This record gives sequence, C-alpha cells and structure tokens, in this order.
Amino acid sequence: MRSTEIRVRFCETDALGHVNNTSYFAYLEEARLDFLEETHLDHCFILASTRCDFVAQAYYNQKLVVTTSIKKIGTKSFTLSHEIKDKYTSKLIAQAEAVVVYFNFDTQQSEPLSRELRNFLHQHLEETESVKRK
Repeated sequence: MRSTEIRVRFCETDALGHVNNTSYFAYLEEARLDFLEETHLDHCFILASTRCDFVAQAYYNQKLVVTTSIKKIGTKSFTLSHEIKDKYTSKLIAQAEAVVVYFNFDTQQSEPLSRELRNFLHQHLEETESVKRK
C-alpha cells in the first residue's frame, strides 16, 4: 500500500466551499503516479477507466491522505484501489478505482504485463489482502 498526502488548495473548492468533484480525480492521478513511479516503468501505462464514490465533503486547507493498493491483476491491465481520508481523523472522504493498461506507445497496443511488473503488483496485492484479513 502506498500513501500520498494532499493539501487542499483554495482553487480546488467550489462556490459551496467544499472540494469540487473534479479535483478528486487530480488527487487520484497524483496518487496513481506516485504508485507507478515505484515500478520504474511509469511511461508505459494508460488509464482505461476510473471512478470515484464521494462519501463525505473535504474543504480548503484540509490535509488528505490517498492510499493506493492493487485490487486485481489481469493479463494486460491491473486495477488500483484508492481511499481518500482526512489525515488527522481518518474519516473516509472518497473511495475510487482505476484500471491501468500496460501499453506500448510505438505499436499503439496493449501488451501483457511483464514478469517484473507482475511481481511488483503481487507484492502490493498480498499486502492489501493481509491488511483486510486482520
């Protein structure tokens, strides 16, 4: 599991004073890129789909933590699971998922996940499953 800390900026809020729904996708992107940097293959991926369930409101200057783990590993893609929580209270703000495809930009086609990448992903999958068992 990987954690990314976010501080909500004023420009990410809307007229109602809470974080605009589009800003959550920027937070998820930052967390996803942090996670993918660990693979040392961060330029070989494309985002196939993403979704976010909004559970509670977040506000300007709030400190959030986005945790990222692996939910599923496929042949050419994998699914990331994200939770966004308040840093100090651990209150759940949002839950999200993203499907990421291993992609060859020269051929413009998806490719099977490499053995190295699968091993990396399985390490994070096992960690996630062991946390859930406790």
